Amino acid sequence: MAPPRRTLTLGALALAASAISLWAWRSRVAAPRPAPAAAIAVAAAPAPPPTTQQQTVVPRGSTFAAALTPFHLGAALISTWVRDARPIFNLGQIQAGKALVLVRAASGAPQALSYQIDASHRLWLRAPASSSPAPAAAWTASIQTIPYQTRLVGVSGSVQSSLFEAVEDAGERDPLALALADIFGWDLDFYTDTRQGDVFRVLVEKRYQDGTFAGYGQIVAAEYVNDGTAYDALRFHDDLGMLAYYRPDGHPMKREFLRSPLKFAARISSGFSRHRFHPILKRYLPHLGIDFAAPTGTPVQTIGAGVVARAGRFGGDGNMVQIRHAGGYQTLYLHLSRILVHTGQRVAQGQRIGLVGMTGLATGPHLDFRIEHDGDFENFEQLRKKLPPAAPVEAKMLPQFDALRARLLPELDKLQPAPAPVAAPAAGH
Repeated sequence: MAPPRRTLTLGALALAASAISLWAWRSRVAAPRPAPAAAIAVAAAPAPPPTTQQQTVVPRGSTFAAALTPFHLGAALISTWVRDARPIFNLGQIQAGKALVLVRAASGAPQALSYQIDASHRLWLRAPASSSPAPAAAWTASIQTIPYQTRLVGVSGSVQSSLFEAVEDAGERDPLALALADIFGWDLDFYTDTRQGDVFRVLVEKRYQDGTFAGYGQIVAAEYVNDGTAYDALRFHDDLGMLAYYRPDGHPMKREFLRSPLKFAARISSGFSRHRFHPILKRYLPHLGIDFAAPTGTPVQTIGAGVVARAGRFGGDGNMVQIRHAGGYQTLYLHLSRILVHTGQRVAQGQRIGLVGMTGLATGPHLDFRIEHDGDFENFEQLRKKLPPAAPVEAKMLPQFDALRARLLPELDKLQPAPAPVAAPAAGH
């Protein structure tokens, strides 16, 4: 009797298994398929809250708080921004013409503020995590590097009256003229040496942001032909990565002293003399400097690095700055309308130290510039023609310099300025 019972049990089990399989198959057919994960994510993502932006430009002579007036913000919030930005940027030093952008949430609450520090950097202040931050809550300050595209372009021009006008006529801007004056300032005085028909050629980096010109980068190579004599300059990094400009023979453009305490076109109204008639005192006295006639407010630069020995008002010399240089040299800058340095301050070559004026015994605005060596005043017009240069390119770096010269000088030669316009003859001639 045992065998029939085992057979019936096995059959029952088989039937039960078939029933389970049929139920499972039907369940799979009836169950809806789940939506793809990506579709679920898109449907579930909330729309970002809308924001609005307001922009203003810092007016001339404005403070940070005054510049924000169009935004109608509270004083407590403005104070918070100044406090939280201070570790990385002083908002008390904002400059006229720079943009301030305020980002507001849909509710109108400020969410972020940006200030463009320069062509390459922007300050951002972002609200705390809370959706309704208290005015005194800490904001996050950061400086963003603004991406830009750099193109190397060639520019050339012919001088008819000044380097500034020649650069403008070539379709460029004043900063390029200033950069050229800095490079050639050890060989040329653009106040007195400029001649009609002079030519400049330059390979310069131009920066663009979103297709818009955003300023000049570095000058890679330049040439200035003054009265038939060509002066060439090549940008070169030494083995320590220090950048400087060199002549094609490997000697630096830089010298111990600049050729002028002013950058551009001022005539010499009175030269160095041991016996000159003084226009105010009405008697003959030594004039131990050079007078540069220039408008009041014209920037004055130190011709060499040094330490300010004196700065203040000194009788007939008016407002005066005296700078002590290495090698026993001292320079003096007289009759200034304003002094921008103080006694004991270290100054770099080319640093602005004051503004032209007519303080003291002066009949008109000018700079009386003097140079003294070991206690004796010298005629700077003669001295500047024999100023020694700094050290040349090191011997181990000459192969790299020679390769740079061979590549860049032919590129400069290709740049030809447009011919100067010919004046139309007067009617009747």
